[in-house]
Amino acid sequence: MILQEKINRDYQLILGSGSPRRKVLLENMGFEFDVAIQEVEENVDFSLPAGEIVMALAQQKSQGIELKNENQILITADTIVYNDNMVLGKPKNLQEAKEMLFSLSDKSHQVYSGICLRSPKKELSDYVCTEVYFNKLDEDEVDYYLRTYSPLDKAGAYGIQEWIGFHSISSINGSYYNVMGLPCAKLSEMLKKFILE
Repeated sequence: MILQEKINRDYQLILGSGSPRRKVLLENMGFEFDVAIQEVEENVDFSLPAGEIVMALAQQKSQGIELKNENQILITADTIVYNDNMVLGKPKNLQEAKEMLFSLSDKSHQVYSGICLRSPKKELSDYVCTEVYFNKLDEDEVDYYLRTYSPLDKAGAYGIQEWIGFHSISSINGSYYNVMGLPCAKLSEMLKKFILE
């Protein structure tokens, strides 16, 4: 079974996210899909384990979007950076972004993404964790990145696919696409399970 052919033929896939990176990744996986966005207030206990946090956030995003047909499958996802037992979401301003980046400098941190699949009849959630290693950042590099790119829409204030990823991330252990915001292999595995069970 070629997964994207079956889903494109038999189902209506909906991406519940406004993230341009998730949209591009899902397109590159070969899926046809619609986009539906509903703002929801995040209400999660951030003292929970990081994997449970991202699954709960993805589930909350899912509940805000109404499904009408049995063949619809909604995909929602949430990504956090987890550093020194602290959750780093999207920075509120450039100063906070700068502080986040320096907190990641010269060490490793974890990136967690939770995925929720939902149809009118069932729901499935899971998560992925990737270890990311940053080289030591200096002030000029951080200022250049903040000035030239858009850190405020990214968890942890960076995009691995951008300049800082090429120059300052020495290695990763796990899914690269997870760090971009959508762990594609995990999503593929979950979609197979979802339509076959």
